[in-house]
Amino acid sequence: ESMDAPEDLITMDNGCVCCSVRGDLIRTLGQLAKRRKDFDAIILETTGLADPAPIVYTVQTNPKMSDHYRIDSIVCLADCKHLNQHLDEVKPDGAVNEAQQQVAFADMILLNKVDLVTDAEKEALKTRLGVLNKFATVIETERSRAPLDQILNANSFNMESILEIDPSFFEDQEEGKMEHRTDIVQSVGIQFSGQLHAQWFNMFMMDLLRDRAADLYRTKGLLSFHGQGDTKFVFQGVHEQINFGPANKPWAADEVRVNKFVFIGKNLDRKDLTKSLMECLYKDKQET
Repeated sequence: ESMDAPEDLITMDNGCVCCSVRGDLIRTLGQLAKRRKDFDAIILETTGLADPAPIVYTVQTNPKMSDHYRIDSIVCLADCKHLNQHLDEVKPDGAVNEAQQQVAFADMILLNKVDLVTDAEKEALKTRLGVLNKFATVIETERSRAPLDQILNANSFNMESILEIDPSFFEDQEEGKMEHRTDIVQSVGIQFSGQLHAQWFNMFMMDLLRDRAADLYRTKGLLSFHGQGDTKFVFQGVHEQINFGPANKPWAADEVRVNKFVFIGKNLDRKDLTKSLMECLYKDKQET
């Protein structure tokens, strides 16, 4: 239900979410929490250039927020007619352009104005979006009329989302089909079986996030650790903000323990990442 009365509209002090996210947003959402039964969901609209990470960070790490709210999905609204042109913009010093960045962050892309392009143009654009961000659900819309039941309460921003990924994504990559690319942002999938050494893996992730957090828009993982029994671990993150914990279901007795990783970011080297991750595998003494 929407809150139609004019006095129910709350405007942020400065009209911008990203700079004042801690104070202003926490105050506003704190006030709304008292009226939780009056609404179904909150949609935060940032500017087209904003990085959603500060909002994600605020909701996940501030107890006043995380007690009342969870991030459901990061949604990107894209203009089908002009998106290619924006994705092609070359920025100085090899910086990533904002359109690629917004697509990379998204769990869901609303591809608007599909009536203004040909089917061939639309399909070519969707293929390109698939390389930039393989995991975002693309919903085609005209005149911004979007099916709310597919957008609200989708629960696509959650640690277990890697379990839903089509296994063929990882296999496609192994055959080298995605090596030829022009965009500096892309989705990389890595998988291999075995058990990870918890300490080595933690050190690898700490180094990776210290050096490359700004380049990593989204990360997801499914992990098997030596010494942790049947517990299946999952993680997902935005930049350096990673949520990590046990999955709802353990490894089944007959299940091959395949570790899976997804990185969406810029200038990623799949071979290098694979090599570094596989070096985190636990080795028995007789192997060394």
